[in-house]
Amino acid sequence: MNPAESLPVRGAGEAAGAGPRNEVAAAAQVSVAPMMDWTDRHCRFFLRLYSPYTRLYTEMLHANAILRGDGARLLRYSPEEQPLAIQLGGSDPALLAQAARRAEDAGYVEVNLNCGCPSDRVRAGTFGACLMLRPALVAECVAAMKRAVRVPVTVKFRIGVVDREAAGGAAAALALGQRFDGEDEAALQGFARALVDAGADALIVHARKAVLGGLSPHENRTVPPLRPDVVAALRRMLARGLSAPVPVVLNGGLRTAAQVLAALPEFDGVMIGREAYHRPELLSELHVALHPDAPAPLEPAEILAAMREYARRETAAGTPLNAITRHMLGMQSGRRGARALRHVLSQEVLRAGVDEVFDRACDILDRAA
Repeated sequence: MNPAESLPVRGAGEAAGAGPRNEVAAAAQVSVAPMMDWTDRHCRFFLRLYSPYTRLYTEMLHANAILRGDGARLLRYSPEEQPLAIQLGGSDPALLAQAARRAEDAGYVEVNLNCGCPSDRVRAGTFGACLMLRPALVAECVAAMKRAVRVPVTVKFRIGVVDREAAGGAAAALALGQRFDGEDEAALQGFARALVDAGADALIVHARKAVLGGLSPHENRTVPPLRPDVVAALRRMLARGLSAPVPVVLNGGLRTAAQVLAALPEFDGVMIGREAYHRPELLSELHVALHPDAPAPLEPAEILAAMREYARRETAAGTPLNAITRHMLGMQSGRRGARALRHVLSQEVLRAGVDEVFDRACDILDRAA
């Protein structure tokens, strides 16, 4: 028997901690992308202080690691991080279904499947962006997870993928990565249709192609041109004839509040990547713009106070202080005192305790005011 099929199908109210998660939207208006080595639980606690509504995502976690490794450690988070989604990596429908069930039981409000990471390591494991070349398998994975959980199941992918070997070499692959023609459009629409037919609750689309084996992960975020118009066209295509079309979220190249606000009328949500990490105040700017009647975002001094208490708790449990403060280096980016603050949080933290570090950081803020 297929292990995924042996999992009982869950209905409303059956998941552990059932309640508010019944009302969770499949797509958030604003979210922060899953980013390897960055969006760990310490980073997410910090980013949450800038906006109570932004949906946060874990780093990509492989289904095998959750099921056969230290799943409790990998799934651990602070309640303050909610609303929180998990991104899974893998290509085995049964294992993904089991990992999704574990994530739902842990309290995650969304399960996202990674079909967009272009790294060679991920490709070697047959997951990430290379899965776009196997739409039937991805659809099977989505269907298996949908049978296993009742929280939204979503997929993050690119507008297309180019394999260097299939293209005939690096130069040819790069040329194909630069263009988007009718063949690309048909492949993208077919892939998205398969996901929707399998039950995907939302599609998160990075508006660039991925070049496998021809570009580094960094180059895959910068060299292929951004094509938000392609994502908008995909959304329109999927909406035809439907009273409740699947939400489509735009990802890629969004760096300012103005860009986000300009994109929102055309999409069901936006996902921000590295800009949220390097300049977390962007989340506060969007909070003010999108929720004018909500309480104002925390002030920098209040954020430092919250992080001090968090650091006290975590270091008492054995977490190195710099594992927490390394995610805070974008605080006050572009403002007076930012450089001194980065020095304290990245260098002085190596030889000082929690209170000394945060006292010094607060002093820098006071002098910069």
